[in-house]
Amino acid sequence: MKASQFFISTQKEAPADADIISQKLMLRAGMIKKLAAGIYNYMPMGLRSIRKVEAIIREEMNAAGATELLMPVIQPAELWQESGRWDKYGPELMRIKDRHDRDFIVQPTSEEVITDIARQELRSYRQLPQNWYHIQTKFRDERRPRFGVMRGREFTMKDAYSFDRNTEGALKTYDAMFAAYLRIFGRLGLQFRAVAADTGSIGGDRSHEFQVIADAGEDLLVYNPETDYAANIELAEALPLSAERAAPAEELTLTLTPGTGRCSELADYLKLPLSRTIKSLIFATEAEGKLTGIWLLMLRGDHELNEIKAGKLPGFGDGFRMATEAEIIDHFGCKPGFLGPIKTVKPVHVIADRTVANMSDFVVGANQEDYHYTGVNWGRDLPEPELVADLRNIVAGDPAPDGKGVVAIQRGIEVGHVFYLGTKYSKALDATFLDEDGKPKHFEMGCYGIGVTRLLGAAIEQNHDAKGIVWPTAMAPFEVVVCPIGADRSEAVREAAFRLHDELAAAGIDVIIDDRGERPGVMFADWELIGVPYRVTLGDRGLKEGMVEFQHRRDEAATKVALAGIAATVIGRVRADLAA
Repeated sequence: MKASQFFISTQKEAPADADIISQKLMLRAGMIKKLAAGIYNYMPMGLRSIRKVEAIIREEMNAAGATELLMPVIQPAELWQESGRWDKYGPELMRIKDRHDRDFIVQPTSEEVITDIARQELRSYRQLPQNWYHIQTKFRDERRPRFGVMRGREFTMKDAYSFDRNTEGALKTYDAMFAAYLRIFGRLGLQFRAVAADTGSIGGDRSHEFQVIADAGEDLLVYNPETDYAANIELAEALPLSAERAAPAEELTLTLTPGTGRCSELADYLKLPLSRTIKSLIFATEAEGKLTGIWLLMLRGDHELNEIKAGKLPGFGDGFRMATEAEIIDHFGCKPGFLGPIKTVKPVHVIADRTVANMSDFVVGANQEDYHYTGVNWGRDLPEPELVADLRNIVAGDPAPDGKGVVAIQRGIEVGHVFYLGTKYSKALDATFLDEDGKPKHFEMGCYGIGVTRLLGAAIEQNHDAKGIVWPTAMAPFEVVVCPIGADRSEAVREAAFRLHDELAAAGIDVIIDDRGERPGVMFADWELIGVPYRVTLGDRGLKEGMVEFQHRRDEAATKVALAGIAATVIGRVRADLAA
């Protein structure tokens, strides 16, 4: 490939509205061009990387027994109404109408369509198992699209869907997909972690996320450095920090605490550790627009509520929200800031976090402005909680859920997710097959997604420096760039450069030669920004000595290599990278 025949569009500065390093570098390197909020044109340089990611995904999916098909971007509303997600999915679902006033959606995912295909095509257990995938454009109408391809509205995703006879078969397929994902992300050259995860809006009973490790990641990953345990913080179990409750040592006291509406202010005023205070969070549940309950969730003052865990509490399943000020005053007789479980005006459901349930002599709001109760103890001063549950986010240094040591936390970017769905969608759409006994049974399903375009942003967040992108070889738009210095003035340089280019290309190396005639500084800056892994530089002086300069993108300086051996050196290094 000649650079003069390719489209290279680098910029010195990123647009002012670019948020994170991957977005800035992709724009500067000419990989993407913004069309609208969260919607990008993928330029030739970026598209080459996308196609390389897709090729690896296809190879591993096919090797794992999956079959590729292609489903439309536009889907009829009827299928989503049949599954119940037309109403439940929320405003991220782009709803449209055709000229006949019929409802359609721009697909964010394809569970409904693939299940419809299965109920029409898979009649017998003899046709099972099946695992179908496609690589297709998706659209989610994000309220605040940001971070470039990391949280855009239009993106490319590989989504796969499996159909099995029973749970045993479905979990076997799940494990096969899990293993395929390990190979995919390994081949892409990324540092990643597979973590147990919540199933979210997709639903199902078993789930793992594949997270690229990066400081810019939105997700917090909890892991045990001493074992294989790893989970998204949404799912990570927080064990009680005290094995049992100590006996009371203080008297219950109504204490004046002016201006202490926050736990941190209260702890400072009372000169107590923040861990002695209790945070009272008030929620409401309702059905058909009517209030069904007020809930007081108690957490230690230095802990944070995990809303995913809260959403799984008995009675919270149909939806919960923060209580209004009017509802709070009606039940507690006090505005927020000094709320607590003692002497409420109306009954409320009290749920204590596991750590709080084992506390003694703690401090809670007194339901009077500027007052708290100190020396509070369960059983003596207030009834035992209605329910004790894991409510909080685990923090670094907490006991590990697997019982071995303590946990650490790092940030990650979700790039893949595997779900065991069970019969969630096959029952909703009544998708059945005839089993061996001649009776209809619902398919056991799984679904498996990879954010293809998001992977580019995640890789850059993990692999960059002050000069630009540092691509893993498997994802780079080109593996090698040949940079002839003064080729317009030296026929020897030109001939040697093109001879090397042709030899590398013939060996299957994805190589580009920069024949644009740019000055060395401009040429090098462009390719360092774009992030091509290997660069070979040829100049008159070096050729007279039979030498060229060879440099990996991460190397601080080039190494001199004999011209006669440079092709073999490059081929060996690239093939070793791709085989790693």
